Amino acid sequence: MIGSLRGKLIYKKPDHVIVEVCGVGYQLNVPLNILSLLPEEGKDVFFYIYTHVREDTLQLYGFSSEEEKKIFMTLLGITGIGPKMALNILSGTSYNDLLHAIETEDVAMLCRIPGLGKKTAHRLILELREKLPSPKEPKDRIFEDTLSALINFGYKKSIAQECLEKAYGKGYNDIEGLLKEALKYLTGNVSEKTR
Repeated sequence: MIGSLRGKLIYKKPDHVIVEVCGVGYQLNVPLNILSLLPEEGKDVFFYIYTHVREDTLQLYGFSSEEEKKIFMTLLGITGIGPKMALNILSGTSYNDLLHAIETEDVAMLCRIPGLGKKTAHRLILELREKLPSPKEPKDRIFEDTLSALINFGYKKSIAQECLEKAYGKGYNDIEGLLKEALKYLTGNVSEKTR
């Protein structure tokens, strides 16, 4: 299993690149958004690699970060998403935008990705919501507990987290204070409450 490659970039096209390592050229399928980050041909590059093996093929997928590789592997775990579609998803949006779309349940944004329909977008949100890291990590245990309480009250996680961030920024650092302050913001967003 190949985990990473460091070598000379000898060829780059929209659908793949070739990296030469010790005289061997490895063809890597890469997300489109990586291409603009790559140096010109002949320069040294480094990729995190996912090796996809089937009975009739062996393909290498290259990523610029460990996080991008992890999200690709997570996408492969969803029914109906293979390597090509997972690569399409990573090519169609940035890592942070994808996390945000899943967190905010933005089906319309996900449907802008070529080949991704409404049904698959809903499945993506449903299956990835708990598997992917939140774009904003909780500040501490009190923050996390207060967020959990607001979600139990029926508020969407993204809206509750945003209001908690505001309350936290005002200096509230106990559950009671955070909850009261966040609820002040949330009562102005009653329409954002989940059904």
